[in-house]
Amino acid sequence: MTIQRKWLIGAVSAVAMLGAGQAAAKCGTVTIASMNWQSAEVLAEIDKFILSEGYGCKAELVPGDTMPTLTSMMEKGQPDVAPESWINAVKEPLGKAVAEGRLVMSIMALKDGGVEGIWMPKYIADKHPEIKTVADAFKRPDLFPAPEDKSKGALHNCPSGWACQINTGNAFKAWGGEKNGFTLVDTGSSAGLDGSIAKAYERKQGWLGYYWAPTSILGKYEMVKLDEGVKHDAKAWAACNVKEDCANPQKNSWPTAEVYTVVTTRFQKQGGDAYNYLTKRNWGNQTVNTLLAWMSDNQATGEDGAIHFLKTNESVWTNWVSADVAKKVKAAL
Repeated sequence: MTIQRKWLIGAVSAVAMLGAGQAAAKCGTVTIASMNWQSAEVLAEIDKFILSEGYGCKAELVPGDTMPTLTSMMEKGQPDVAPESWINAVKEPLGKAVAEGRLVMSIMALKDGGVEGIWMPKYIADKHPEIKTVADAFKRPDLFPAPEDKSKGALHNCPSGWACQINTGNAFKAWGGEKNGFTLVDTGSSAGLDGSIAKAYERKQGWLGYYWAPTSILGKYEMVKLDEGVKHDAKAWAACNVKEDCANPQKNSWPTAEVYTVVTTRFQKQGGDAYNYLTKRNWGNQTVNTLLAWMSDNQATGEDGAIHFLKTNESVWTNWVSADVAKKVKAAL
């Protein structure tokens, strides 16, 4: 190899390294909140991998939870990114922080939103297409027998101590569950609720109850959410449906939870293309359900889940980034 050719190759390499260094310097350090539930944990790991490998950021995960993380972001500007923020409970202070230019809601992370309601197995829906609403289901206690008394129908409640236990109990009253021959079953815990669905599926039995998405259970077992038959009335919901002492609850639909990626304006200004990625990165509940089911079946960590997703769902995540970034991410897998 000639001295001139060696010099040329060295010069090209130096320019490439300089370009990579400038990209990393532009992005800099970015802190990402890893929330303490499965879907948020894996999304944080996906962001860390893509921001690190695709954009040259120095991406770091920090422990988080909805209220503490968003409060810290509003008051201290840290962490930089909360990938999966369920904002319904903090709309007012978050809206103020956005209006004052401290934070940005870059994209709706879950494009379907967080979904809650009354569900039944798809095999029941297929066999009984006439059951489309909650009211339809409450007409057929025979299809959803109670575990302790087969002469009654059962509505499986949300886990004890969760807010949804109260609004599910109020829904049971509003739709006349007892009058229609149903009993409200206390599932005790998230594991108890999940176990009741798994048991029903294994035996192909009827099951009716509260559930939400995205979750691993809905990735493993195909369930159908019943239409409440009424639009969500936010005022009535706040006045009664969420209160344990509500004497006369009315039929109401569960609100769709708004789930956003929240970013500090510091990173919005500094991140460049890396920030732009966070304005495009979102996914649907079915994609998340399937990934969470794989994670549960394989006892996978959030990091394992992120790698699995990036290897098996190129058609999803390559829409979030440029071809050049996608090439870097694939090479790093």
